[in-house]
Amino acid sequence: MSSFQIIVDADACPVKNEIVQVALRYSVRVLMVASFDHRLQEQEGVQIVQVDRSDQSVDLFIANHIHRGDVLVTQDFGLAAIGLGKGAVCLSNRGQEYTNQTIDFLLDRRHTQGKLRRGGKHSKGPKPFTSKDREFFLHGLTKVLRRLQENRPV
Repeated sequence: MSSFQIIVDADACPVKNEIVQVALRYSVRVLMVASFDHRLQEQEGVQIVQVDRSDQSVDLFIANHIHRGDVLVTQDFGLAAIGLGKGAVCLSNRGQEYTNQTIDFLLDRRHTQGKLRRGGKHSKGPKPFTSKDREFFLHGLTKVLRRLQENRPV
């Protein structure tokens, strides 16, 4: 097994099966964290942690258990920022790698969109998740795991 693990913000993650599939191929442990509202299926090579339903319980658990070199899969920009600050590689469930160069823009955009919503402006929301998104995620995760296992800098 690798010295790092893949940590998944699993509440609304549409690529859980893909993560397990790639992790098994690369002999990487997976930690899936979700609230008790979301039932997760036991799978080989996967540790499941379920936390209470409160708003930030999953994020707090992950923030307290992530380490330098781990891979974090989340669609939460705030949690990604915490992961980056701790030296993790962070991916969206669409395969976008969050970086120190992009996270500030993403957080600012989220803040601006929230202000607009509170002011009565409604946006369309995220695009539907597609098979292309799934392929892009698989490619991104595979690329990250190869890089980490070859001990190349992040």
